[in-house]
Amino acid sequence: MSQTLALLLDAYRDLNSRRMFWIVLILSGLVAGSFAAIGLTPGGFEIFTWKFPSFFFNSRVVSPGEFYKSIFVSWGINFWLSTIATALALISTAGLFPDFIAAGAIDLYLSKPIGRFRLFSTKYFCGLLFVALQIGTFCIASFLVIGIRGGAWEPGIFLAIPIVVLFFSYLFCFCVLIGVWTRSTVAAVLLTFLFWVGVVCLHTTEVTLLGLKLADHAAAQRIDKEIVSTDRDIARAEHISSTQPTTRSSLELATLKSQLAQEQANRSEHHGAFDRAHAMFYEAMIVLPKTSETVDLLHRELISRARLQEVASDEDDSNQNRMDLNGNSVPVAELQAELRSRTVTWIIGTSLGFEAVTLCLAAWIFSRRDY
Repeated sequence: MSQTLALLLDAYRDLNSRRMFWIVLILSGLVAGSFAAIGLTPGGFEIFTWKFPSFFFNSRVVSPGEFYKSIFVSWGINFWLSTIATALALISTAGLFPDFIAAGAIDLYLSKPIGRFRLFSTKYFCGLLFVALQIGTFCIASFLVIGIRGGAWEPGIFLAIPIVVLFFSYLFCFCVLIGVWTRSTVAAVLLTFLFWVGVVCLHTTEVTLLGLKLADHAAAQRIDKEIVSTDRDIARAEHISSTQPTTRSSLELATLKSQLAQEQANRSEHHGAFDRAHAMFYEAMIVLPKTSETVDLLHRELISRARLQEVASDEDDSNQNRMDLNGNSVPVAELQAELRSRTVTWIIGTSLGFEAVTLCLAAWIFSRRDY
């Protein structure tokens, strides 16, 4: 145990000696602290000492607490934590293993009675610790800003630390694998970013196909109802035409039959064309980490536990538009409900499965390589 703690301390000192460690840490605090530069007044808002009058954006319309919480959700999570901070963390930690296994650097560790797997695990954990410190700094600063400036103390904000670290670990394990395999920091950074972009593109495509699939099914159900209604009208028109035959009833019957034929033709166009394509992308996602879905979990948990429902409801109201598909549409809320039905076990479990396989392969390469 003492050896592991000594390794952790040494790894932390290694990170602590890097300029990027402090640059990213300071940036995280500054970004969160910059929220405090924006303030609401009864007549509008202000940035530092500059005042901007507004009838629609002031403390009488939006409470300071909701205002600062909305900034944290919209900018803190969507922009900083899930994108910029993660990218900076990858750049900062990508060189941990390539520098560690460089010629001469690892010899001192291998000369001690310490297993290579413990060396690997300790170094990997230290990389995650760096990200936890970075996210923790941001969350502490955000907690203070929202509490002091907004008058709302929300400890649920600290849920961002474990969830974002988990999200980062999906990418970091791949970065470690490339770093151990190629011994190149540049290759580890570039290939990890390409992998990240590929996973995000796969998720975006799967969600788009899911929306088109739901729109196709909704259109088919709507046409089926129209066909049933037209069948009833035809039956009624045939009854009237047989008991009281008139030119008007015959014309109405012919019109209804023509309408039925058109509806049946329209129904034939909706035959689950997107089902197979969506199933292929969904199955491909099973074996890959769920980066976007994990960030969505942060939204879900943070909104419920940090009492940000007011902020979320405003976003949901703006998302009640409809997705068009050749004149047919499906509520976006239905798509969101489908995505939220995916369980935490599936999202995190399959992602951790990918991480476990990746780390085992990286550890095997690390342990078997002749340094």
